[in-house]
Amino acid sequence: MASVSPSPAPITPRLAIVGGGPAGLYVAERVRAAGVDVDLFDAKGSVGRKFLIAGKGGLNLTHSEPRPDFDARFGARRDAMARWLDTFDAQALRDWAAARGVPTFVGSSGRVFPTDLKAAPLLRGWVRALRDAGVRIHVHHRWTGWDADGRLRFDTPQGERLHGTDATVLALGGASWPELGSDGAWVPILRAQGVEVAALRPANCGFDIGWSAHLAQRHAGAALKPVVLHWQAPSGADRALQGECVLTATGIEGSAIYAASADLRDVIERDGHVDIALDLAPGRDLARLTLDLARPRGRRSIGEHLRRATGLDAAKTALLFEVLDRDAFADPLRVAPVIKRLPLRLHAPRPIDEAISSAGGVRLEAVDEGLMVRTLPGTFVAGEMLDWEAPTGGYLLTGCFASARAAADGALAWLGERPA
Repeated sequence: MASVSPSPAPITPRLAIVGGGPAGLYVAERVRAAGVDVDLFDAKGSVGRKFLIAGKGGLNLTHSEPRPDFDARFGARRDAMARWLDTFDAQALRDWAAARGVPTFVGSSGRVFPTDLKAAPLLRGWVRALRDAGVRIHVHHRWTGWDADGRLRFDTPQGERLHGTDATVLALGGASWPELGSDGAWVPILRAQGVEVAALRPANCGFDIGWSAHLAQRHAGAALKPVVLHWQAPSGADRALQGECVLTATGIEGSAIYAASADLRDVIERDGHVDIALDLAPGRDLARLTLDLARPRGRRSIGEHLRRATGLDAAKTALLFEVLDRDAFADPLRVAPVIKRLPLRLHAPRPIDEAISSAGGVRLEAVDEGLMVRTLPGTFVAGEMLDWEAPTGGYLLTGCFASARAAADGALAWLGERPA
């Protein structure tokens, strides 16, 4: 009787992840849980460096704003983001953190933070769990593309290394934190492969105005709060937002500016500049301000008179001197309207390496529903290197996780595996 040969052992599919930020780490977690062999590569000496920097501000994980308003924060890409958020939304991110022993709370602004306001414990536990699960993490590996046989190429301290894999997820970030690894060096590599990549641009950034030497030297770093920012969207629609701004040596930044930065940047690209206005006294209407300014000044300085009559501090007063001549301060009818609508012209966004995040990246039209690059079968993209942007407040990080979920599931489908 002929013997029966044993069946060959099943071959475990292999996935390579390039980039050790939140998107790459989440892909590694989800794909490894499905039984896939995972290697994760990062150019720096450790993973999650930008995640740690974000933690210095308390680690704003996500935002409690309900959907679909949450989706709308992603602007032109809201429809794509909505599909990703259908499978991994803000609550899913909070649940994910809680499962790792990190409970969260909603702050007064609606932003969501870990109760200990720290990123390091979450990251350490996350990386340890990945290693324990069998994810191989390779640091000091800078990706440089593919060789002629389709293997991934890496520059390492020991020289070039080639790595074969069945599928790849690229999660290399944008270009706003080059010192942490997000330097946009991947753009020419993908373009050389025929991948459509929108130019990387600063997002959630400050802008140049061109102050007088006095304001730049005396008031750089001063916070303006509260103020109401007024601007026009590229469509011409009027926008307004109450928040905080910060004066810089070259112009202005801060949470209110960041929230409007996509509109402001796009108008500058179209027109060469953009005009905004600041209400420096949102708690007082024009009529009351005019009456308050009409009080006798006596021997007090202009600055002291403004402080006593209107509550303006030194930085806000300095702004008035940027747009009014000294003689104007004798006329409340000239000063009060400027306090309520201080005009400022922004000339340029700050350089991308100073921005909190970047816009542009791999065009969503260049990837399929599973975020696989249409011209590079088996190669997927996740996180900030995709062409979407969002304001600060937890939306950015949620978007990275949501896209990572989509890319992980796309890669599993390609490999013929199912999520755990």
